[in-house]
Amino acid sequence: MMGFIGELESCIPVSPAEEIPWSRIDQLLAGSGFARMKVTQQNPVFHGEGDVYTHTRMVCRELVRLPSFQELSGSQKTELFLAALLHDIGKVKTTRLEDGRWVSPQHSLTGSRIVRKYLWKDCGICGTQEMMLFRETVCALIRYHMLPVFLMDQEEPMRIVRKTAAVSEPGMDFSWHLLCMLAEADVRGRIADDMYTGQMQIELARMMAEEAGCLYGPYPFPDSTVKYAYLSGRNVQPDQTLYDDTWGEVIMVSGLPGTGKDTWIRRNHPDMQMVSLDGIRAELKIKPTDNQGEVIRTAQERAREYLRKKQPFIWNATNLTKDTRQKLIRLFERYGARVRIVYLEADEETRTAQNMGRTDAVPEDIVAGMLRKMTLPAPDEAQKVEWVCT
Repeated sequence: MMGFIGELESCIPVSPAEEIPWSRIDQLLAGSGFARMKVTQQNPVFHGEGDVYTHTRMVCRELVRLPSFQELSGSQKTELFLAALLHDIGKVKTTRLEDGRWVSPQHSLTGSRIVRKYLWKDCGICGTQEMMLFRETVCALIRYHMLPVFLMDQEEPMRIVRKTAAVSEPGMDFSWHLLCMLAEADVRGRIADDMYTGQMQIELARMMAEEAGCLYGPYPFPDSTVKYAYLSGRNVQPDQTLYDDTWGEVIMVSGLPGTGKDTWIRRNHPDMQMVSLDGIRAELKIKPTDNQGEVIRTAQERAREYLRKKQPFIWNATNLTKDTRQKLIRLFERYGARVRIVYLEADEETRTAQNMGRTDAVPEDIVAGMLRKMTLPAPDEAQKVEWVCT
């Protein structure tokens, strides 16, 4: 039986003249909430065509008409076409009537999270490097699909261009080249008076990405120290030389329960000191579903003991959101440590079996909630970021 990606590939027109098979796509994406876009309204000033579903069909039609789309590789076409299909799925959750206008705040971020969970749980797109990179390319395109239009409204747009391009460093197909194509189709695929202005803004963004040296991939920073300093907002130039004054490395492991974090640590760093939240929970006899305040306080104090002694160690927990990771990274860096984040992923069958096989198994309904909120660590979060499939 053809898998999800194969089914989707067969729905992509081989030429601009070919029709998009919408009935097949409706069936293929039924589990994503795709049909609910038909009853999700938009501001008629910017979307005279009406509901989100109608807009989405227009966007996909415009996308396949772009000569640049026809020049893409097969996998890039599939990723970009899927991103176009689901780029506004977040509006289903976020749209509301405010002061007489339909608004959809944060729909891009919300949509990327909805799509990650859908592709992971419903479509099985997880657990291998190829599947992980495919999924995260689609999620990144959805997450940033509005950025080209509004780039010039941002502070330090050149830094934002390079920071966004860096998202692709783990090996994704994501690039400003693809992002601008999606944005162009998004602007063209609607009825509004500002379409020409939008297209000009996208062209400016494309030109800025080319000038910044990252239209087709990440900017080639001279080393990880400069890259992290620049992407994290420090007042440095992207090609200058910086002295790395850190004394050693703290490894932060990230991943859903059952992805094999303990196994990866035993295989790769068996002699390294570790602060494990699971271990502390077992010591204190606190369940994963109980209040975790005492666990966190104990873990942070043990981390400080290692940091005071300038002792490299591993912080072993789920660490699934950027906010959680950043609070810890700020602590580690205050003591002069260098941080390496290692994100681990397993296929869903293996992950579930490994989680349920533990004595302190995390209930799967809680894991599902973790997946809904999860964001994979990005290159701007630490000096070194790795994505590994176990």
